[in-house]
Amino acid sequence: MADARDATPGERVLPDWRPVRARSVMFRHDRVRGVDLLLLPERVVVLRGAAGGIVALCDGTRDVTAIVAELARRHPGAPVEAEVPAFLARLREEGWLR
Repeated sequence: MADARDATPGERVLPDWRPVRARSVMFRHDRVRGVDLLLLPERVVVLRGAAGGIVALCDGTRDVTAIVAELARRHPGAPVEAEVPAFLARLREEGWLR
């Protein structure tokens, strides 16, 4: 299960990278359970905490800088500048973002 806090702080991504979900990955909200999901071939990943809100912004139109700015606007005082790029790097390593 993915959580924004699971990312390693030392991982880095380029600020101009425009993350988008891999073709085999679908993002869905499960209304019954009230959670966001990544649907992968033969696997479902439950996104906890702010993870779903971060993945929802990964549509290929926003770069990392814009994603961080939007999340900082939504969550003032949260450490998004440090945590979000590391979280995105982890999702890319998993093959869920490209």
